[in-house]
Amino acid sequence: MVEQEQGLLVVISGPSGVGKTTIVHRVRDYFNAIFSVSATTRPKSNREIDGVDYFFITPSAFEQKVNDNYFLEHAEVFGCHRYGTLRAPVKDTLAIGKIMLLDIDVQGGMQIRDNMPQSVRIFILPPSEEELLRRLEARGREDEDSIQRRFQEAKQEIKLSQESGAYQYFITNDDLELAVAETIAIIQKTRSNLAASP
Repeated sequence: MVEQEQGLLVVISGPSGVGKTTIVHRVRDYFNAIFSVSATTRPKSNREIDGVDYFFITPSAFEQKVNDNYFLEHAEVFGCHRYGTLRAPVKDTLAIGKIMLLDIDVQGGMQIRDNMPQSVRIFILPPSEEELLRRLEARGREDEDSIQRRFQEAKQEIKLSQESGAYQYFITNDDLELAVAETIAIIQKTRSNLAASP
């Protein structure tokens, strides 16, 4: 009988412009992991597919799920729409020995720490504040005011990540290949330790 791999919930957080999305996708491909689909109250766009991009639910249904403790973490984003990670898909993924990846903010990371302490929580840091600002500007997506707002939010998020105790690991994305390798190594080591524990 083949030994089943150990299921594991992996949280990867980091501010805008830090390269987190690239790292998440590389980790997903390496482990053939499952990317968590969030539930949201925001309207579905024409290009999006319910259950693939998001689970689109009404505000009242979302509130009911919060009350019934269906979420591992949830938050209101920019004071209007709510987002959350449903427990059931995570539990189902872990039960079949797969890795479930969550790309969420620090508030979510803190809730995951409390609700699933056996998860791996990694925060991606920029090499410096100056480099983070340069990366935000280099994306060329936003005007100067928006970039500055994102930069201030990023600095607050980094501070909270370090003070909250939500993350066991911090990886500085100075070199993308190295950051990906470090992330993969942490996940492999945790999986091995879990498999070895009685």
